[in-house]
Amino acid sequence: MDVELILVDSGSTDRTLEIAKQFGCKIVHIKKSDFTFGRSLNYGCRAAEGEFLVFISAHCIPDSQHWLANLIEPIKTGQVQYAYGKQIGHEVTRFSEHQIFSQYYPDDSAIPQDGFFANNANAAIPAAIWEKYKFDEAVTGLEDMVLAKEIVKDGGTIGYVSDAPVIHIHEESFQQTKRRYYREALTLREIMPEVHFHIFDFLRYFFASVSHDFSVSVKKGVFARSAFEILTFRLMQYWGTYKGHNEHRVLSREQKERYYYPRPTKGTRERHRPAPSERTINGKSNLSV
Repeated sequence: MDVELILVDSGSTDRTLEIAKQFGCKIVHIKKSDFTFGRSLNYGCRAAEGEFLVFISAHCIPDSQHWLANLIEPIKTGQVQYAYGKQIGHEVTRFSEHQIFSQYYPDDSAIPQDGFFANNANAAIPAAIWEKYKFDEAVTGLEDMVLAKEIVKDGGTIGYVSDAPVIHIHEESFQQTKRRYYREALTLREIMPEVHFHIFDFLRYFFASVSHDFSVSVKKGVFARSAFEILTFRLMQYWGTYKGHNEHRVLSREQKERYYYPRPTKGTRERHRPAPSERTINGKSNLSV
């Protein structure tokens, strides 16, 4: 299998470009002021020459020797038009996020699945399908679900591949967690306008999730060291979701930059949903990663 590596860079200041060149990556540049998740993905896809486009976040590490082959198999066989793989937490992943990964990325594949859930941290799509739809460049998050919804609306299918796992590392401050869920809720309310998230939903989901996480943490013998983290993570998750669903305003450029490039808290290394310098798009053979 021939693989082409493409990195879309928005002005990284570490050794990203140096390392990418050592591994023969094709580097595409995007201005920081022009960055959105969808636009950076479209930049990389346009530069790719392969038949299939594969997306993996720089927060993710493939956890199977056959990760790539397994991920694109249901696309190659025509079973689905868009596939995404399993995500597993890392040792630094917060306890509640481990529970979220278990909920959304179970051990059993669904090829095809019902609905249009998808996640570009670990996903693949035929270049021809991307060319037809392209990623929405205006949304502040969930560009993967926006595109997946269009595919399903036109009669296509999405597939979940459990045997194409990656380890997903989210090393965020609690404020960054709130921003992430807030930003994604801004898009979710557009693609699923029938879903409303009121203050009573916030309270119900918060207490239900905390109760579930407390129960699991007791069974695992980690309640004492996880209790505060569980409470705070779930508070930030659902408060960010509530705010995103219920604030009605247009984001300024300054606000957008804050959501795309949040400042790291003191003593905390920056971790957030993949920025352009953190997206790797694979394609050639015809596979492009």
